[in-house]
Amino acid sequence: MENDYSDITFRLLDLSDADDFMEWYSDEKVSEFCSWDAFTSKQAAVQYVADTVIPHPWDKAICLKGKPIGLISVTPFFGNDSCRAELGYLLGSKNWGKGIATTAVKMVASTIFLEWPHLERLEAAVAVENLGSQRVLEKAGFTREGILRKYYLLKGKPKDAVIFSLVSTDPHVNYFMYD
Repeated sequence: MENDYSDITFRLLDLSDADDFMEWYSDEKVSEFCSWDAFTSKQAAVQYVADTVIPHPWDKAICLKGKPIGLISVTPFFGNDSCRAELGYLLGSKNWGKGIATTAVKMVASTIFLEWPHLERLEAAVAVENLGSQRVLEKAGFTREGILRKYYLLKGKPKDAVIFSLVSTDPHVNYFMYD
């Protein structure tokens, strides 16, 4: 699965996908390391998608055989930091461990430097406890740079994060699609 890109596609998430995204937004395993708590109502999930996901500059559904099973986003920085962006992703827990997240990250990494030619660095900050997500980034060719102590608040509590990066000059950036 990891190197088979044929069944994995990206598209904008739509409110008509409410049943699909409710599946992962209501999953406590998925929300454990996310800023939001698992949604307990479809209306709350729909509102979050309408207010946060749809207006985002680069936020796409990860689809397997056309069905949305997660999200992946690239958030640009601005001003003097416009040469970098932050990668984020989530996947419904029933699809964990199949190489789908790694494949999705590789696919985005292979194109984002072309879509945004000003971009020099793609980074991801992952909770120290989130070993699965760290493994995704390592398998996708990102470099583990270190630990950022008390880097962000997660559900009101300061968390340490592992910072990973991929830069435009990394030799494997242009070869992801051919792995």
